[in-house]
Amino acid sequence: MNTRNRWLMISVGLGMLLNPLNSSMVSVAIPRLQNAFQLDFTVVSWIIFSFYIASAISNPVVGKASDLFGRKKIFLIGLVVAFVSSLLAPLSPNFGWLIVFRIVQSIGTSMMISVGMAIIRIHITEKQATALSVLTIFQSGAAAIGPFIGGILIHWWDWPAIFFVNIPFVVVSFLFCWKTIPKDEKPSSFVRGMSFRKWLDLIDASGILLFTVGLIALLVGLLSVKSSGHVSFMNVIVGLIGLIALGAFVRHELQAKSPFIPLRTFAKYPALTWVNVQFMVVNILFYALFFGIPSYLQTVRHVSEFHTGILMLSLGLCSLIASPLAGRWIDKSGPRSVLLVSAILMTLGSVWIVTLNQTSPVISVCLALAAFGISNGLNSVGMQAALFKSSPKEIIGVASGLFSTSRNLGAILSSLLISIVMGGSFSFRGFRELGIILTIIALSLVLMSWKRRESGELQEQTNSRSQGLDK
Repeated sequence: MNTRNRWLMISVGLGMLLNPLNSSMVSVAIPRLQNAFQLDFTVVSWIIFSFYIASAISNPVVGKASDLFGRKKIFLIGLVVAFVSSLLAPLSPNFGWLIVFRIVQSIGTSMMISVGMAIIRIHITEKQATALSVLTIFQSGAAAIGPFIGGILIHWWDWPAIFFVNIPFVVVSFLFCWKTIPKDEKPSSFVRGMSFRKWLDLIDASGILLFTVGLIALLVGLLSVKSSGHVSFMNVIVGLIGLIALGAFVRHELQAKSPFIPLRTFAKYPALTWVNVQFMVVNILFYALFFGIPSYLQTVRHVSEFHTGILMLSLGLCSLIASPLAGRWIDKSGPRSVLLVSAILMTLGSVWIVTLNQTSPVISVCLALAAFGISNGLNSVGMQAALFKSSPKEIIGVASGLFSTSRNLGAILSSLLISIVMGGSFSFRGFRELGIILTIIALSLVLMSWKRRESGELQEQTNSRSQGLDK
């Protein structure tokens, strides 16, 4: 790989790490934000919801926009958006404005995630697999050390520091990308003559609107029931609006020519459907622990942000160590055994959470974090391998988009689960209840992985027999 390609890879990687870094640093900031804005846990959870909802919506839209208007242009715009949001978020006069800037930040960083991989695939032709693996390390490394960095920054400078820390990364990435990313080709006459209405049809604006309204209304309805302590008529109405909008979204997507989420693909490829369902369940488990443990340590056990970040480092380090080992394992025996072991580790980690009591050593949470960290490393490679194995080559782009959506939905559902269980404040009793629920979900994941393993082995035996008969 020549020097120019190395600098291109570093430049793009610095921009792409901002999304996982910002989604992970906030896990340590939630208790401090509760105190700063005098809000309960349910309301502060929207700092998580807003980021993943915006990311789920913007990823496919930005992907289409980059194909039409140029990848370098979209990447640089994403850096500018991330810079502005990181600069203004700490100046928010109230929590509502902080959510607005958090959404803007998610859109900006998602623009780089969506376009970065495409830039590398197009402009680096030699040792392309190595280049893509390096970008994966940028992202997984940022997610792994995010809570540690967030803990240090909040401990010494308070919560605004987790936004200001983005600025040097953005500036350096922008300067490098301006020089290293080749110029975009001029848009075709079709793009130049495209009307605004055609552009809205292309990105499926109606589908995006229905999905956004439905998801937010349903979340508001469910969360308000828990935080208010009773079911009011307004809670029911808001929840029903959400369900109706999501139902209309499903109907619209099945009929749309260019759907926001191509639901017909799920019906056509059942194996792909199961991979996405399993990936969503995996992320419900992972993010429930990822966001739950820091609040438990700080709110219930009164551990400082600094020490919380250090303890959370065990999760990230185990994940980074397990990922390359998973790759070798999958090359030898395929993804099924890896995913089964991962599900078992998540079950053991969830059971360990249930066994903790209020006098247990704080460091004992590292066992649960290590189990989930190893399983995350196995899943990050295993689920990707399962995706490629179950996806026909002609729809691999669509399959990758659906895969990313499944991750975001899993993160959203995990935050919803924590908020419903905890209500207004984080407690030891709620944390134990969360552990019980996670154990049940993890056991269902073990069963799902085992059945898929058995069905896969039967399919392989059938294929080998048919091949023998042919001979």
